Parts: sequence; C-alpha cells; structure tokens
Amino acid sequence: MNVIGKGTKVEGKFVVQGSIRVDGEVKGEVFATDLFVLGKEGKMNGNLKTKNASISGTFEGTIDADGKVELLQSAIFKGELTCKKLVIEEGVTFDGNISMTEEKGGKAGREKTRRTEEG
Repeated sequence: MNVIGKGTKVEGKFVVQGSIRVDGEVKGEVFATDLFVLGKEGKMNGNLKTKNASISGTFEGTIDADGKVELLQSAIFKGELTCKKLVIEEGVTFDGNISMTEEKGGKAGREKTRRTEEG
C-alpha cells in the first residue's frame, strides 16, 4: 500500500496501481485501482476515482467508486458521491449528494440527499 504520511502535503494528479492511504493532505485528483483510505487526520480536496474507499478524515470534492464506500465515525464529507454500496457510521458529517447504482444489467437506483448527521 502506498502511503502519504501525516505532515505531508501534496498537490496534483496521482495514479495508483493498487491501494493508497492518506494521513496527510492531498489536493487534486487521485485514481486508485483498488482501495483509497483517508485516515482520521487526513484531508483531501479534489476528485477521487477508485474501486473502494474508506474515509475517516475530511474529504471535500467528488468520489466515484465502482464498489463500496465507507464513511467512518470521524469522517467529514462535502461533495458528490457515486458508488454501488455505502456504509455511513453514526457521527459522520455529510453534506452533499449521493448516487447509487446496482451492478451492470441491474436496475439503477438514485438517492439524492443533503443532510448533516452528527452523533
């Protein structure tokens, strides 16, 4: 797994074969072929395209995931989220829109929401 450590700030376009964990700050675009993890103290501002994502830190922008997105208890999310499966733990702050679709060939379902949940 690639790691952007705490105290590190990076900006630009990143293409990752496999997984990446961000505990620092990222501004820009990230393309990860497997898993994107945003740690509790991590921050991202930009666009993310990935297979799966686990968000514990602060994310502002768009997430386009082919699989599952988890917004864990300490997460703060502002933006647009597209995924097939979604887990939102109690205590997450969410302000944005969600679009969820099933596997190819299935029925498409859409859920638009603007909500802030704090536990």
